[in-house]
Amino acid sequence: MSIDKTSTAAEESSVENADAAPAAVAAVDPRLLVREQGFAGYLGEFKRKMKAGDLGSIPVVVGLLIIWAIFTSLNSNFLTAGNFSDMSVAMVGTGMIAVGIVFVLLLGEIDLSVGSVSGVAGATFAVLSVTHGMNEILALVLAILTGTAAGAIHGFVFARIGVPAFAVTLAGLLFWQGFMLQILGDNGTINLDSDGVVVKLTSYYFSDVAAAYGLAIVVTAGYFLSAFFDNRRRESVGVPSRPLNEIIVRTVLLAVLAFAVAIVFNQYKGLPLAVVIFLAFLLLTDFVLRRTAYGRKIFALGGSVEASRRAGINVELVRISVFAIAGTFAAIGGLFVASKIASANQGAGTGEFLMNVIAAAVIGGTSLFGGRGRTWDALLGVMVIISIQYGLALEGIASPVQYMITGGVLLATVVIDAVTRKTQKTAGRA
Repeated sequence: MSIDKTSTAAEESSVENADAAPAAVAAVDPRLLVREQGFAGYLGEFKRKMKAGDLGSIPVVVGLLIIWAIFTSLNSNFLTAGNFSDMSVAMVGTGMIAVGIVFVLLLGEIDLSVGSVSGVAGATFAVLSVTHGMNEILALVLAILTGTAAGAIHGFVFARIGVPAFAVTLAGLLFWQGFMLQILGDNGTINLDSDGVVVKLTSYYFSDVAAAYGLAIVVTAGYFLSAFFDNRRRESVGVPSRPLNEIIVRTVLLAVLAFAVAIVFNQYKGLPLAVVIFLAFLLLTDFVLRRTAYGRKIFALGGSVEASRRAGINVELVRISVFAIAGTFAAIGGLFVASKIASANQGAGTGEFLMNVIAAAVIGGTSLFGGRGRTWDALLGVMVIISIQYGLALEGIASPVQYMITGGVLLATVVIDAVTRKTQKTAGRA
């Protein structure tokens, strides 16, 4: 008789649990409730994220707006079409290298060699195309592959032999800097053809106003279609997705920003080719990190190497490939730097250049502790650094002060990153 009572109670309990199960499942994802509450729901969700340390790109964007406001108040020429266009082109070389650094930082590692590797790439192209008369396209490809090979070597020594990435890439910094000096020879500087392929990377502008406006339309339409079909896919498998009105609002905001930038470019020389190439690489790398299995493996390694290994991820191969990617982007960035000054010289990739590259990735929002970041962080970070440099230059402030201000911004960013991680752990989100 007691057995029957026990089984009956168990059955009643299971029925109650079964009835409660749907409610429990519905409460797992609060986004549906947020959207039902309208604007008040989104405001509450924003406050919750702030308390949980989920700041995203907000501090960087706010900081960038403050920097622009300060320098515009000091000098009305700061945000003129000409200066804005020049800043946009100047940021591409550093930004390209910072994209590669984002990949390395996602692993929780560092690459100190990218500055020297970028200099080697510029020197390699100059020696092959100018000194030896090689076809410029072939020389450009070989220069980029030089960076890929250098990064793969660093990754191999780190992943297979077990030497810390800091030590490997520090040795690479010294070795590749010496290699660059060696191939440049006693003269130390090789001027590039002003009408050549590499120089036109930063000197060519699409003067037709339709180019800038067309790119703005393509970017806006691409975002809307991507978000719309992604939502359709999520809905088809029963996963919560954004409502159509939210997608439309986001698209409108992006359109306003894109067309505002297009208008500014068209007030000067037109749409810079360098900016188009940079945006293309940002879109490609963002797709790789967020939409492919390879990208998920990178984030997994940044979260926990041991857990990734137990999940069947080839840790060594991913690490080697990431450093090869960093070397490739260092070479591409080096070519843009050489393009900007129309020469390859012994000072390429030296001095504060490496620190600016790493600072750009970190300031943009990529965590130094691994596992969190986006390639778009490189864009935001390099915009902050270039804005500070150009703003201070317009005011005639010396380089030492520029270094101190950039260092202060970097320190503030790292502090925010550390505090954010602690807040997320407290909130159970890390």
